[in-house]
Amino acid sequence: MIPSRLLVLIAVAPVALGLAFLADDTLLWPLLLIDLGLALVAGLDAALGWRPLVRITREAPEVLSIGRSNVVTLELTSRAKRRLVVEVTDDVFENAVTTGLPARVELPARGRATVRYGVRPARRGAYELGDHHVRYPTPLGLWQRQLRLPARSRVKVYPDVQQVRAYDLLARQDREHAMTRTARLRGGESEFERLREYNQDDEFRAVDWKATARHRKLIAREYQLERNQSLMFLLDCGRQMTAETVGLSHLDHALNAMLMMAHVAGRGGDHVGLLAFDQAVRAYLPPAGGARASQRLVQASYDLHPSLVEPDYAAAFEQLARRCRKRTLVILFTQVVDDVSAAELARQVRGLLPRHLPLCVFLRDVDIDRIAEPVGPPAAVDLDVYLRGAAAELIAWREKLLRELKASGVLVLDVAPGDLTPALIRRYLEIKARQLL
Repeated sequence: MIPSRLLVLIAVAPVALGLAFLADDTLLWPLLLIDLGLALVAGLDAALGWRPLVRITREAPEVLSIGRSNVVTLELTSRAKRRLVVEVTDDVFENAVTTGLPARVELPARGRATVRYGVRPARRGAYELGDHHVRYPTPLGLWQRQLRLPARSRVKVYPDVQQVRAYDLLARQDREHAMTRTARLRGGESEFERLREYNQDDEFRAVDWKATARHRKLIAREYQLERNQSLMFLLDCGRQMTAETVGLSHLDHALNAMLMMAHVAGRGGDHVGLLAFDQAVRAYLPPAGGARASQRLVQASYDLHPSLVEPDYAAAFEQLARRCRKRTLVILFTQVVDDVSAAELARQVRGLLPRHLPLCVFLRDVDIDRIAEPVGPPAAVDLDVYLRGAAAELIAWREKLLRELKASGVLVLDVAPGDLTPALIRRYLEIKARQLL
């Protein structure tokens, strides 16, 4: 029980009378009677409000998306014969931020009310949503009854699965380009798919003149991308992937993009697999297709976290060479900042050619870009010139590495973490359309 504001205000009267008693000792008995009466009323109110009057059931998704606000619903039920004004909050796991808590809701007599709040996890893994905490006034309003209602809801924080649902919705409306910010790229003229109305992104040679004459408007032929090809994601879980941008580590950005890419590839009929590594191979899934391909990747990677060790590229590529015999698009998510790691990475990636097609995905450090090219007038930028010079030198070294990789035949994608998902999907569609795989 917690004293309410009303009880505190009522208790001021005996205090004032006690001060008056210092000047007039005849006020002793009235003071004692008032104290006794107040204690009896407060005790009676506490006894009447002691029985728990609120019950809560929680509906939480079993899978939460990292970096997203995931909705949790609380159903409150009143057992009281009077209206209750209830404050409610929940225990949430570490590395999560809530919105909408604590919540204040009015419960009618023996009625129900619903509270919804958001949970935004910042780290993947298996967690629990904990107990409920509720507070409501006693019948006379002298106390606030506070209860801890035991509850446990097991949840798993996965990479951003909400973007997959958004893609599915766009796909049903035939608007995938709204997600990838590019027109749908189709394969060579080998597998006819359908006729459709011509649009400005189509090549002029795609026009079907017989269908155009029949329908009296421009009709284009559409061809399928080649199917049943293999993609293997190589995921660096080393120390460089611990860097954070927009509240997520570079590894989390890579996982989100990988999940979306796997979903797009699975819808297109391709097979996707995973090899995650740091000093050793942390997880491996052979390429597989079907509707559950992306779900397999999520389940295998949801508890992967970057570690403060150097990645062993040689061990990872050795495993890849031993297990992947079919020609495969190898998509490597990594980050390098020194000559030794860069030389080892370049040697291992070049070794994939010509059997496989490697695509190295590097995540730009937006803070270094901001230091090298500060935004604003010179007077407003308070940066040491040597710091800016060091940032510019690091960017120049990085661009040299990218040029060398491209010159050796390796595909490269250098992008800010926030732009990774659409850029990766666009590059994948370009590879399919150009029949590089």
